[in-house]
Amino acid sequence: MLVPDDEMLCHQLATTFDHVAQSDLRWTERVVMYGFDTSGEVSVMTGLARYPNRNVMDAYAMVTIGGKQARVVRLSTEFNAPRASLDSWTVGPYTYAVTEPLLGTRATLGGNEHGLSLHLDFHGTFPAYEQTPAFHRSRGRVREDARRYYQNGVVTGWIELDGRRIDIDPEQWWFGRDHSWGVRHGPGGGSLDEGPGLQPTEVPDGVLYYMGIFQFDDRLVHFAQRETSTGQRWQFEGEVLYPLATGRAPTPIIDVEHELTFEPDLRVISGGTFTVYQADRTSTTLEVQPSCRFWPGLAGYNEYRGYASGMWRGPAFSDGFTVDLTDLDQIGPVSLLSETLCTVRMGDRVGHGLVEMVCVGSYPRYGYTGW
Repeated sequence: MLVPDDEMLCHQLATTFDHVAQSDLRWTERVVMYGFDTSGEVSVMTGLARYPNRNVMDAYAMVTIGGKQARVVRLSTEFNAPRASLDSWTVGPYTYAVTEPLLGTRATLGGNEHGLSLHLDFHGTFPAYEQTPAFHRSRGRVREDARRYYQNGVVTGWIELDGRRIDIDPEQWWFGRDHSWGVRHGPGGGSLDEGPGLQPTEVPDGVLYYMGIFQFDDRLVHFAQRETSTGQRWQFEGEVLYPLATGRAPTPIIDVEHELTFEPDLRVISGGTFTVYQADRTSTTLEVQPSCRFWPGLAGYNEYRGYASGMWRGPAFSDGFTVDLTDLDQIGPVSLLSETLCTVRMGDRVGHGLVEMVCVGSYPRYGYTGW
């Protein structure tokens, strides 16, 4: 069936854009924008996802204040609902738009009964860059087949909470975005299981996954690594990028070592260092000091309060709530995936960034001996 996207000169298969090339129910395409006031007082995460094989498209906005309270709005509709334009996607009062390919995006959440609205205009100051493709099988079945790109830049706009307006000063905010698509695995990636009656997936002794995105005035350091319980690496990517205005090509990172400390009650970092080895064999150590955190599981990356991203909830679902981030009973169920926003020191340079982490099961090096 023809859809508006078929007007575009970007077909890669001899078919139409009303479907993807496979029927896996986990197939997801997701956009995310995230950032924080570098004082640590306010952070925001917002995005939109489509599940074409579920006929679901959903969106969310989450704002944290003082590291103590999160306000969340979640929205869901049919993916095949009519679209007004080729460069924007709408779920209820939420709209995500591409304002300039690989440079500019906009997220808006209009007035609603949940008391949270926002308007964020993002403009890339560093190039968009690709993740190393993630392709893994389990017992012959595709467990993961996904692609992603990231970008850092500046954001302008505002957030409004219960009538209180927070104007965003681009000089004081760190901001990034990413765009991913393909088959995702598990709720931590924002996808649901396909249903009962399947053989359970293999459960490893333990997994440590971490990603760092650290921005300084003259460079952006990005890396991500997945390790077994013994520290054996099984997925890696890394590069140093430079501002778009310089025209300078990225420098590959070939290895990362970590010395981390963790909070006593949750598997999230309380500090530590990453030592980065570049392709020319030089090394640099980055020291991270957490400023604040946000928990994607609250917004739909895990099932929480009866809802998760990708669940069918009809053509006009919305909910909103406030979470006490100091209450471990509320945070524990979504603590699988954490986002720690940090001040970062690299020699005499001071920057800001994000550490994304999943640490589950055994990892004896940091004192974790099991599930």
